[in-house]
Amino acid sequence: MPGALWVLDGKILVVQKGIWMAEDLVAELKKLIITTLKLEDITPEDIQDDGALFGDGLGLDSIDALELVVALEKTYGVFIPDSEVGKKVFRSVSTLAEFVRQEEGKNK
Repeated sequence: MPGALWVLDGKILVVQKGIWMAEDLVAELKKLIITTLKLEDITPEDIQDDGALFGDGLGLDSIDALELVVALEKTYGVFIPDSEVGKKVFRSVSTLAEFVRQEEGKNK
């Protein structure tokens, strides 16, 4: 669970590991994962913000990662340049949201 929740301009913001993130981005990313990968038996509530996406966590594999990279590029205009960055970004939904926020900030 997050340590602090705030409302700013009608959006709920959550502090995770010292970084402000819109809670709706985390929810959007969970929905993107479910839709992109056609995870019909999974709901956004089933995916933990800090839970592992690969291996013993959600159980995604390298093909899933490729599909998510394409979906992130199309949806948010963010690019994952290599597998080392990808390993860090795809640790959890929280790390994914952090990456999207940072990259969107660079493009402004």
